[in-house]
Amino acid sequence: MATRRGTLAGGFGPWTAHVGSTGLSDNKHEGDGATPTGAYSIGATMYGVDPNPGVQEAYHQLVRGDWWDEDPSTPAYNMFQHVPCGTAPPFGGDSEALWQSVPAYDYFAVIDYNMNPVVPGRGSAIFLRVDTGVPTAGCVSIPQADLLQVLDWLSPSAGPLIVIGTDAEIRNLLGVA
Repeated sequence: MATRRGTLAGGFGPWTAHVGSTGLSDNKHEGDGATPTGAYSIGATMYGVDPNPGVQEAYHQLVRGDWWDEDPSTPAYNMFQHVPCGTAPPFGGDSEALWQSVPAYDYFAVIDYNMNPVVPGRGSAIFLRVDTGVPTAGCVSIPQADLLQVLDWLSPSAGPLIVIGTDAEIRNLLGVA
């Protein structure tokens, strides 16, 4: 259940995507290995270890000290954080040293899951990222060439959505019979 197929509007796809190692969840929580179902916007900034591939909007090339805070007990839970080199991060849990996750984070877009408002423990760091051939810890991953097409097409300010779920859930979310 950790591999799904999907199609993007605009003529992209369909592509096979890997999702969380425990599949999809309507009740996501931190560390469960599931990808949350629902319709989500895409974050305004795209990221990657590699240089900007030519995205239309904001891009942050990751450097040493760039983290995603996955510690539900901190005020910056489920947020990008930069910690100066040589400084231990003030958060723990399974927080990710983003610059070290290659090739998975060579390029990625943030799926705005549990962002507004952030609910501690509901899950964090849900990205559309480079596929590494295995299920994820909750992200959606597609082959790098396909992801680069998506990132080139994406315009977060235009309000695109990623819809995640079973075929029936997706039809319901989109109001399609």
